[in-house]
Amino acid sequence: MTLVDIVGWIVIGLIVGAIARFLVPGRDPMGCVMTMVLGIAGAIIGGYISRFLFGHTATTTGYARPGFLVSLVGAILLVLLSRAFRKRTV
Repeated sequence: MTLVDIVGWIVIGLIVGAIARFLVPGRDPMGCVMTMVLGIAGAIIGGYISRFLFGHTATTTGYARPGFLVSLVGAILLVLLSRAFRKRTV
């Protein structure tokens, strides 16, 4: 994995995380770094979902490239899960 790959994951993770937070209504108190982590984790989860549902195999670099939409679905699932497990404050 090169520096370009890492920067790519960071940039795409930030974009996917921001869009996922925008699409799911409600308040999510997290900063820029956590939004980026949300997008990266969403891409990883989306890759596993894509591999499970469609049988996609890993690429020659050793990790799956699930695509933008599958990454977005994974990030949205993470937002919903975090809300389900977070304590509700009144």
